[in-house]
Amino acid sequence: MPSAINAAVAQQTAAGSIPSPTFSTTTEGAGGGTGGIYSAIISRNQPIISVKEKTYEELHKKCLEKNILYEDPDFPPNDSSLFYSQKSPVKFEWKRPYEICENPRFIIGGANRTDICQGELGNCWFLAAIACLTLNKKLLCRVIPHDQSFIQNYAGIFHFQFWRYGEWVDVVIDDRLPTYNNHLVFTKSSQRNEFWSALLEKAYAKVHGSYEALKGGNTTEAMEDFTGGVTEFYEIKDAPKDIYKIMKHAIDRGSLMASSIDDNLGFSYGSAPRSDIGELIARMVKNLENAQMAHSTADYQGIDERPAWTIVPMQYETRMSCGLVKGHAYSVTALDEVLFKGEKLRLVRLRNPWGQVEWNGPWSDKSEEWNSVNEAEKIRLQHKVVEDGEFWMPFQDFLRHFTKLEICNLTPDTLEVDKFQTWTVSVNEGRWVRGCSAGGCRNYPDTFWTNPQYRLKLLEEDDDPEDEEVICSFLVALMQKNRRKERKLGANLYTIGFAIYEVPALLMHGTKHHLQKDFFLYNASKARSKTYINMREVSERFRLPPSEYVIIPSTYEPHQEGEFILRVFSEKRSLSDCCCMHFTTEWLSPNIFPSTTSCVISISLLLSSFFQPIIFVSDRANSNKELRADEDAGKDGEKNQKDEKKEVSLLGFFQRSSAKRHEESEEQKQFRNIFRQIAGDDMEINAEELRNVLNNVVKKHKDLRSEGFELESCRSMIALMDTDGSGKINFDEFQHLWDKIKSWQKIFKRYDTDHSGTINSYEMRNAVKDAGFRLNNQLYHIIAMRYADKNMNVDFDSFICCFVRLDAMFRAFHAFDKDGDGIIKLNVLEVNCFM
Repeated sequence: MPSAINAAVAQQTAAGSIPSPTFSTTTEGAGGGTGGIYSAIISRNQPIISVKEKTYEELHKKCLEKNILYEDPDFPPNDSSLFYSQKSPVKFEWKRPYEICENPRFIIGGANRTDICQGELGNCWFLAAIACLTLNKKLLCRVIPHDQSFIQNYAGIFHFQFWRYGEWVDVVIDDRLPTYNNHLVFTKSSQRNEFWSALLEKAYAKVHGSYEALKGGNTTEAMEDFTGGVTEFYEIKDAPKDIYKIMKHAIDRGSLMASSIDDNLGFSYGSAPRSDIGELIARMVKNLENAQMAHSTADYQGIDERPAWTIVPMQYETRMSCGLVKGHAYSVTALDEVLFKGEKLRLVRLRNPWGQVEWNGPWSDKSEEWNSVNEAEKIRLQHKVVEDGEFWMPFQDFLRHFTKLEICNLTPDTLEVDKFQTWTVSVNEGRWVRGCSAGGCRNYPDTFWTNPQYRLKLLEEDDDPEDEEVICSFLVALMQKNRRKERKLGANLYTIGFAIYEVPALLMHGTKHHLQKDFFLYNASKARSKTYINMREVSERFRLPPSEYVIIPSTYEPHQEGEFILRVFSEKRSLSDCCCMHFTTEWLSPNIFPSTTSCVISISLLLSSFFQPIIFVSDRANSNKELRADEDAGKDGEKNQKDEKKEVSLLGFFQRSSAKRHEESEEQKQFRNIFRQIAGDDMEINAEELRNVLNNVVKKHKDLRSEGFELESCRSMIALMDTDGSGKINFDEFQHLWDKIKSWQKIFKRYDTDHSGTINSYEMRNAVKDAGFRLNNQLYHIIAMRYADKNMNVDFDSFICCFVRLDAMFRAFHAFDKDGDGIIKLNVLEVNCFM
C-alpha cells in the first residue's frame, strides 16, 4: 500500500529529464487549462502575464516617450509585497539603484556565481539555483535578457523570464528595491553597484506574491522554473555506486545541481546568514518587543490586528565544526580529478549562496593539500584563496557529510548515455476537485478510481542493440501547481504520487472510458512512484513493454483540491491523453464572432484523439437508450400535429402520445386524482403546485428518506418540461417527469447504501453512467460543485434536479443533431436552449 513521507526522507529516483524536439500538450477537461470552455468558472488562478497584458517593450517605450520611470502597479513598494503573514515593525525604504549607490550597473563583467550573496531572507534554495544557472550561459540569457541597462534607455523597468507549468512567461518589474540604512535587505551582489541578482529575486517574488513566499523550499523548484527541466532527487546514503559518474554527466550536459545537509527538521531550506543588517534589525525588533511588554495586554483586548514584532522568520545556521551548514542548500558547480600522491583523487566544488562560510577540511581554500598541486593545475581548477563561499572538497567527504542531491536535467538522456537522443514530450494539465476527482491514493479504494486518468500508449521499443528485452523507456513527472503562491491562503504542498496500470485488452482500442472501481480492486499496478512525498514535483523513470497504460496522479489523502501538470517523456513514439474527452470550443474562423449575434459554435460528438471539439457525450453509441425511444415518441407527436400545421418545438420530445399509453394502473389513477385536485379544471400546475404533488407522492415511499423537493428545484423542472412557455405543465408532461423520477429514484437508492437520504458525490459518476449519460471530467466537476453540499453529499432533491437538467440537454442536443453526425452548430439564440 502507498505510504506518505515527509520530504526530509524523500526517495531516490531514476535519472530524469526535459523538453524535447517533439512536443504535445493536452489539457484535461477538468479545467485549469487554457482551452476549457468553463475555464472562467473553474480556474482558481490567473496565468502570470506581463502587467495588464502589456509587453515589456510596450511599457519601456511608453516610459521613454513620457520621460518617466516605471512604477509597477501589481507589485507596489509596501508591506504587501514583502509579507503576507504579518506586518513589519521595521520600516524598509524602497529605493532605486541610483539612490543606493553611484554608477549602478545591471551586470558587471558578466553574471557569474560569485555575484550572489544572500540577504535577510531564508531563500538559499533559490540562490543556490541562481548560482547553478550562471554556469549555463544559454539558459542564463533566456532567464535574464541582457539587453537591459541603467545607462542606455534607462526607464526604471526590467523583465525576466521563467518557465511556469508548461510555458515561458515574461515578468515585468520596476527597479525599486527594499533597503535598510541604504543597504539592500535581501539578495545582493558582491559588488555594491551590481543589481541583476537583486532584480531577479524581486521578479521571482512577484511571481509568488511576496518576498516572504520565497522563504524555505527545494532548489529543484527554482531550477525547474529557470529551465523547464525535470528534476530527480537522491538520498545520498542510498545513492547508486556510480553517483560520481552520474553527477559528472550532469555537469557536462549543463544540468543544474544542488546538495544539502539534513537538519532533521524537514526538507525545507530557509537558513540565512548573520549580517550587520540582520543584527541591527534584530536589535530593533528586540527593543520593540521590550516596549510592547511594558504595556498591559489589556490594551489590545477587542482589537483584531495586533502589531507583529518580527520580520520574516529566519532559521539561522547550524554551523558544523567542519564549516558546513545544516539545513542549507549548496550549489554543485564542478566535479574533477586531481593527481595526489601518485593517485587520482575525486573532488567536488560547491558554493554557499551566502558568499561566505566555507568548508575548512581537506582541499579547502587554505588547506596544505594544494601545496602538492602545480600552478597550471590550480588555474585549471580555478583554485582561489578567498572567502567567496566557493570551495573544493574530497568527493568521499561530500558523500559523508551531505544528505540530499537534487539534479535538474535539461535533456532526458543527460545522465545515462554518451550521446543525445530524440525524446517526445506530452504535457497534460489537470485538477483534483473535492467531491469529484480528488480520490486520494490506493489506500482509499472507494475513491481512488475517481482520480483523473491519463492513457499512455507505448508504441515502439527502445533502440538498444545490447538490450534483448522488448522495452519502452519513459519518464513520468507529476507537478502540483501554485501552492507556493497560495501560501498566504494557508496552502502547503500536498503529498503526491502516481500509479501506472496496464489497460485490459478489451479496452485498449475503444473509447477511452474512465476505469471503474472494480478494475483497481482486482488489478495490481505495473509501476508507480516509489513513495508519496510533499514536494512540488515527483518524477521517475520506467521501463515497460509496448502496450497501453493508464497513469493515475493523486494526492495521498482524498478530498484535497488543487491543480497539477503531468509530463511524460518517452524515447520513442507514444501517445498520452486524458481518458475522458475534452470540452473545448472550435472557432470556425477568425471573424466568426463579430459584435452582433452571428456567432456559430460547433458542438461535436466525434471521438478523436487529435481533434477535440466541444463534447457533450463521450460515447454516443452507448448514450441513453431511453433518449432514442423518447425521440421516436417525439416524431410520432410531430406526425399527429401535421394537420394543424404547427411547428413542433424543440422540447416536444418531452411529450408522449396518450394513444400509446397502456391501461392506467392504480398508481397512475391515484396520481391523476391528486393532480386534478391540485391543478383544477385546466389540469395544469405551476412550480409550487408541482412541489405539493411530488412531495405528497414521495411521502408514500417510506424506504426513501427525503425532506422533499425545494421550490427552486420545481421551478427548474417546470422550465425544462414546459413545452408552450406557459410556466405550467399538464398531466402528460407531469406523468413523463414522474416516470423519469421513478427510474432515477432506483439509481439513487442503489448508491444510498446507508439509507441516509444522500449519496456521496464521488458516486455521481457511476450514477450518471447508470442513467445512460456519458459525460466528460469537466461536467462531472461542475456537477460536484453545483449539487454537492459541504460534506460532499448529494440529497435526493439535488440528485433529481441534476438529472432533469442532463436529460433536457441531451434531448436538446439530439433535436439539433438533424443528420446524426454528432455535430451541431448554434447561433446565439439557439444557445438559450441549453441554458
